[in-house]
Amino acid sequence: MGKDAGKPRGKMSSYAYFVQTCREEHKKKHPEASVNFSEFSKKCSERWKTMSNQEKGKFEDLAKLDKVRYDREMQIYAPGKGGKKKRCKDPNAPKRPPSAFFIFCSAFRPTVKAEQPGLTIGEIAKRLGEMWNGTPSEDKQPYEKKAAKLKEKYEKEVALYRQKTKAPSGAAGKAPAKVEKKAQDDDDDDDEEEEDDFDDDE
Repeated sequence: MGKDAGKPRGKMSSYAYFVQTCREEHKKKHPEASVNFSEFSKKCSERWKTMSNQEKGKFEDLAKLDKVRYDREMQIYAPGKGGKKKRCKDPNAPKRPPSAFFIFCSAFRPTVKAEQPGLTIGEIAKRLGEMWNGTPSEDKQPYEKKAAKLKEKYEKEVALYRQKTKAPSGAAGKAPAKVEKKAQDDDDDDDEEEEDDFDDDE
């Protein structure tokens, strides 16, 4: 995949720290219980709204410290995308399926919009990112399973697409490898674009 392993972890907001704390408290009290994430998220949101500035203070301090860490790491980090040129993609090529996170966003975006209609697109994306980060791994499984099925379907479509785009028999020896390499490169580009959509909003 095209993910840059050296890129600093995104900074967490005060609300994300609060949700993380709520999750840890819940696990201590109910170690065996599975969490209904939608209900859990709603309770966290309601509790956050009723908290005083003083109560929120410790989470805001954690967020400020994490921002300092993130800014420092970003100054050192030199992204590898600098001079990279985007290739024109074949409009007939299969479209890359959404990740588990994107499926999750599609499911919860209407809820976030309904709860806080004044949020901008960027703020909604940020909130969804916080919700996803606060979701226990077992509650992410349905989205990961759906993403895996879509990926499997996509890989079959890519295989068919590659067969159709193979060069005529004159250059049969090397052409398929080139087509396969280009499809892989395009996948890498899509990965970066998918991450960028939400990295920019953090």
